[in-house]
Amino acid sequence: MIFALDMAALLSASASAFFWWRASRSTLRRVHKSEDLDHHDLNRLVVAYNRGQILNARAALATAVSALCVAARFGATLLGY
Repeated sequence: MIFALDMAALLSASASAFFWWRASRSTLRRVHKSEDLDHHDLNRLVVAYNRGQILNARAALATAVSALCVAARFGATLLGY
Protein backbone atom coordinates (compact mmCIF):
# COMPACT_ATOMS: atom_id res chain seq x y z
CA MET A 1 0.00 0.00 0.00
CA ILE A 2 2.84 2.41 0.84
CA PHE A 3 4.51 1.71 -2.49
CA ALA A 4 1.25 2.38 -4.36
CA LEU A 5 0.79 5.71 -2.57
CA ASP A 6 4.40 6.67 -3.28
CA MET A 7 3.99 5.85 -6.98
CA ALA A 8 0.69 7.76 -7.17
CA ALA A 9 2.32 10.81 -5.59
CA LEU A 10 5.28 10.57 -7.96
CA LEU A 11 3.11 10.22 -11.06
CA SER A 12 0.73 13.02 -10.13
CA ALA A 13 3.60 15.38 -9.25
CA SER A 14 5.21 14.55 -12.61
CA ALA A 15 1.93 15.25 -14.41
CA SER A 16 1.63 18.56 -12.60
CA ALA A 17 5.14 19.58 -13.62
CA PHE A 18 4.43 18.57 -17.22
CA PHE A 19 1.20 20.54 -17.41
CA TRP A 20 2.77 23.68 -15.91
CA TRP A 21 5.74 23.34 -18.26
CA ARG A 22 3.35 23.15 -21.24
CA ALA A 23 1.38 26.14 -19.96
CA SER A 24 4.54 28.19 -19.56
CA ARG A 25 5.70 27.46 -23.11
CA SER A 26 2.84 29.27 -24.78
CA THR A 27 3.19 33.03 -24.89
CA LEU A 28 0.72 35.62 -26.08
CA ARG A 29 1.80 37.95 -28.83
CA ARG A 30 1.93 41.50 -27.61
CA VAL A 31 -0.39 43.95 -29.32
CA HIS A 32 0.84 47.45 -30.09
CA LYS A 33 -1.46 50.33 -29.21
CA SER A 34 -1.53 51.57 -32.81
CA GLU A 35 -2.43 48.13 -34.15
CA ASP A 36 -5.97 47.42 -35.32
CA LEU A 37 -7.38 44.18 -33.98
CA ASP A 38 -9.65 42.15 -36.19
CA HIS A 39 -11.74 39.14 -35.23
CA HIS A 40 -8.91 36.71 -36.15
CA ASP A 41 -6.52 38.39 -33.71
CA LEU A 42 -9.11 38.45 -30.96
CA ASN A 43 -9.97 34.78 -31.53
CA ARG A 44 -6.28 33.81 -31.40
CA LEU A 45 -5.81 35.68 -28.12
CA VAL A 46 -8.89 34.12 -26.54
CA VAL A 47 -7.90 30.60 -27.63
CA ALA A 48 -4.36 31.02 -26.27
CA TYR A 49 -5.70 32.36 -22.97
CA ASN A 50 -8.20 29.50 -22.65
CA ARG A 51 -5.59 26.84 -23.43
CA GLY A 52 -3.27 28.26 -20.80
CA GLN A 53 -6.08 28.32 -18.25
CA ILE A 54 -7.01 24.69 -19.01
CA LEU A 55 -3.39 23.54 -18.60
CA ASN A 56 -3.05 25.48 -15.35
CA ALA A 57 -6.27 23.92 -14.04
CA ARG A 58 -4.99 20.42 -14.89
CA ALA A 59 -1.68 21.16 -13.18
CA ALA A 60 -3.45 22.43 -10.07
CA LEU A 61 -5.61 19.31 -9.95
CA ALA A 62 -2.57 17.05 -10.36
CA THR A 63 -0.83 18.94 -7.55
CA ALA A 64 -3.85 18.45 -5.29
CA VAL A 65 -3.88 14.71 -6.06
CA SER A 66 -0.17 14.51 -5.31
CA ALA A 67 -0.64 16.29 -1.98
CA LEU A 68 -3.48 13.93 -1.04
CA CYS A 69 -1.35 10.89 -1.90
CA VAL A 70 1.52 12.17 0.23
CA ALA A 71 -0.88 12.90 3.10
CA ALA A 72 -2.40 9.42 2.80
CA ARG A 73 1.07 7.89 2.78
CA PHE A 74 2.05 9.76 5.95
CA GLY A 75 -1.25 8.76 7.52
CA ALA A 76 -0.71 5.13 6.61
CA THR A 77 2.80 5.27 8.07
CA LEU A 78 1.51 6.76 11.31
CA LEU A 79 -1.16 4.06 11.57
CA GLY A 80 1.44 1.35 10.98
CA TYR A 81 0.41 0.02 7.55
